[in-house]
Amino acid sequence: MNIRNTTAKERMLKKIRQALLQKRENPHADFEDSPLYKDEEEPLDVTFAREFTQVAGNFVYCDGEISLIENLILLAEKLEIKKILAWELEIQNLLGQYGFPIYTNDQQLEAADAGITTCEALIARNGSIMLSNGNEAGRRLSIYPPIHIVVAKTSQLVMDIKHGLQRVKEKYADRLPSVISTITGPSRTADMEKMLVLGAHGPKELYVFLIEDRF
Repeated sequence: MNIRNTTAKERMLKKIRQALLQKRENPHADFEDSPLYKDEEEPLDVTFAREFTQVAGNFVYCDGEISLIENLILLAEKLEIKKILAWELEIQNLLGQYGFPIYTNDQQLEAADAGITTCEALIARNGSIMLSNGNEAGRRLSIYPPIHIVVAKTSQLVMDIKHGLQRVKEKYADRLPSVISTITGPSRTADMEKMLVLGAHGPKELYVFLIEDRF
């Protein structure tokens, strides 16, 4: 046995023990005091729109239901959308009263150009959309069609994910959905050369139509 090496090893272990025994409540005080996000001074809708568009989302503000219908018509004409699926009664009733053409049968899923859903909340901090499988749309309608359109209200805007989860708890109480997820921009992936591809594992385009409901 090499006595010199053993002694050096023992000295090293002794230093480690001493360091571990030192009682320091917070060895990285500056790190703990540093905020993860900067304070936001803008309204929630402005913050969400900024962050959402930065992750390749398409944001459309609507000052009411008529504006929503007009913007949906313009989008359908622009993208030549023929089949739009809507499985939630809330969306069906909203669009149906204005005669906007939608398909409500899930057998049309594979042929759908777009799917329209509601959401649980809009997370302003990072431009994300909180969804769950607690309604008629489930998960499929936000995944399979190449274009996902989310109809949301300004009252659904929250700052952080924790506030979105609180809304879900208040809405469903003891009947929480089995799946709660967030979407941040269209589906994306990158190959070995770091070439970004949108729509690889889900919708290639994501739209949020935000209806003003706080007057």
